[in-house]
Amino acid sequence: MTACIFCKMVSGEIQPDVVYEDDDVLAFRDLNPQAPTHVLVIPKKHYSTTNELQPEDAELMGRLVLGAQKVAEIDGLSEQGYRMVLNCNEGAGQTVFHIHMHVLGGRRMNWPPG
Repeated sequence: MTACIFCKMVSGEIQPDVVYEDDDVLAFRDLNPQAPTHVLVIPKKHYSTTNELQPEDAELMGRLVLGAQKVAEIDGLSEQGYRMVLNCNEGAGQTVFHIHMHVLGGRRMNWPPG
């Protein structure tokens, strides 16, 4: 089975534009940005969708949120605000099947999101 594109980034086979990295998460700039700041934060462990998460994964998902917080700090969005988005499956817009959180900012975010 071929590794997903995000797993290839975690392994170093593909070099993304890294914004932040720690032992559990990798954050990199989206190739098709939808806002001035558009960074994806992924767990280094592969999960195809959030439907695969178990109670023992709660800490890892918290680390994803803390990774997004760090991205916002690095890109100067902490005070003005930013949006964190997780999509689950095609109907919600998920196109890469490795859990990832979008961190969007640098412009006014509309509501409802769409």
